[in-house]
Order: sequence, then C-alpha cells, then structure tokens
Amino acid sequence: MTAKLTIPDLWAMAEAGTPLSMITCYDYPSARLIDAAGVDIVLVGDSVAMTVLGYPNTLPATMDMMVVFAGAVARGCQRAFVLGDMPYMSYQTSVPEAIRNAGRFMAEAGVDGVKLEGGRTMVEAVRGIVNAGIPVMGHVGLTPQTATALGGMKAQGRTAERAIKVAEDAIALDRAGCFAVVIEAVPEAVTGMIVAKLDCPTIGIGAGNGTSGQVLVLHDLAGINHGRLAKFVKRYSDVRSEMLRGVEAYIEEVRSGAFPAAEHVYSVDPSELEGLQQRLNREDLEGASYLTKEHSWDWEPLP
Repeated sequence: MTAKLTIPDLWAMAEAGTPLSMITCYDYPSARLIDAAGVDIVLVGDSVAMTVLGYPNTLPATMDMMVVFAGAVARGCQRAFVLGDMPYMSYQTSVPEAIRNAGRFMAEAGVDGVKLEGGRTMVEAVRGIVNAGIPVMGHVGLTPQTATALGGMKAQGRTAERAIKVAEDAIALDRAGCFAVVIEAVPEAVTGMIVAKLDCPTIGIGAGNGTSGQVLVLHDLAGINHGRLAKFVKRYSDVRSEMLRGVEAYIEEVRSGAFPAAEHVYSVDPSELEGLQQRLNREDLEGASYLTKEHSWDWEPLP
C-alpha cells in the first residue's frame, strides 16, 4: 500500500524545493484517479456548490454537504493529503463552533486536515482548531466566501495598501499555526514578497511561481467545465468534448438498435425457455398477480 503523505513529508518537499501539487476535487472516482497520478494534496472545496451542484457561488455549501463529499474523496486517496474546506459560517461564529465543525471533518469524513478562508480575523479560530490537534491550511488574497466585501471575484493586493493587508493576513495565519497558506489571485511580485516573510509553505492559485506549490480545480484543468475560465486556469485536456462524443454515440446506437449488441445481452438455456413458456401459457397465471390493469391504482386506505 502506498504510504500516506503527512505534514512533515509536505514540509520536507517544500524545504527541498520540490513544488507541491494540489488539486480540488469532489468525488471518489476522481479522487482515485488523481491520487494514482501522484498528486500531493487534495482539497474538497466548498466550490462543489458551484462546480457540481450548480449554485452561483460557494455560500450554499453546508457542513452536512461538505462531510459527504469529503468522505467520498478521503476514501479514494491512499497517498495524497486530503483537506476539507470549511464552508461559509461553519467557523466564523465562534471558536467552539469552528473546532466542532473541523472535528466533524476529521471524524465523519476521515480527512487529514481542514482549510479555511480569512486572515487576521480568523486567528483565534485557527489557534483553537490547531490546539485541538487538527491541521489547518489558511487562505488569503481572493477569498470567495467574502468576495463581495473584496469588490468581487478579482485580483487582490494590486496596490501597496491592499498588498500589505494580504501580507499581514498571511503572516497572522502562519504565526497562528497554519501548516500552509493558500495565496489566491495576488500579483506574482507581491506574492514573492509575502512568501519571504512566512515560515510555512504556500500554495498558489493565480499567484505566480514564487509559492511552494500550485492548486487548480480538476474540472478546470481537465476541461470538464464549459464556459469562461479564470485567468490563472490552464486546461490540460478536453474531457468534456470526449464525454460529449461518447454520450452522442450512445444515443445514436440506442436509436438505431445497434446497442445492445449480442455481447451485451445475457443468455439462457433453451430448456429453461421451454419450461418458462409452458408456465406463461397457464390460464390462471394472470389471476395470480397482485394487481390487474383494471384496479392497479384502486387502493383502499388502511383503517
């Protein structure tokens, strides 16, 4: 069995200059695939609300929802370090609530740690979760749960004033005990300056090459999603087109009668068919059924 990656393993890789690969995914088959490919970290993102369930943003994701998806992914990963993404309002209300929900991820889903958004305002929650023995990855820069307050889904830290706030958030999370910090949609030059101030590894998404690793959503990098992509996304395959081709071919063969063919059909011994036909020819067979066409919907309610 492949050895499970641990935080010391990830730290050692980052210290040695080996870039960390991180992918966001949401289901068991996908988790098995990317784990077999050798990904280092798998995030079960609250973006599942948008990517899989069709909501316009991440806010509708709930703890109950996230635990189900995270459990599926955790069961699919033998090597990768798996993180559950703390959904909106699962950690902001109080430190005890943050600890309880992080504990749900660990106990019910079987993940290896959690990720949460926010900087200085989340320090106490991070400390509480870490002190409870649960690894925490932080997230600064563009934080989708609070995108409205940041002016929308756009790059952060493009002025000196905004950049220093991102830096202060990252430093606060590092000092609070985060084992790593995601930096999202921050100019590469700014990211490099922030990384130099941190002790923990960093994961970039739209933040350039100065981080310890990179993260993309599987649906984006594999070309499953359709439509406009963020600037920082690179597509490495076109799974959607191949899936579409397969589904169209299936529909065509069903309509033409080409599917199912002989190799897709179960067989039966001819002697069994003869016996079956004799029984089907019995006059009382129809009377033995529980319902007839005349009264199949004419049920009397129980007294």
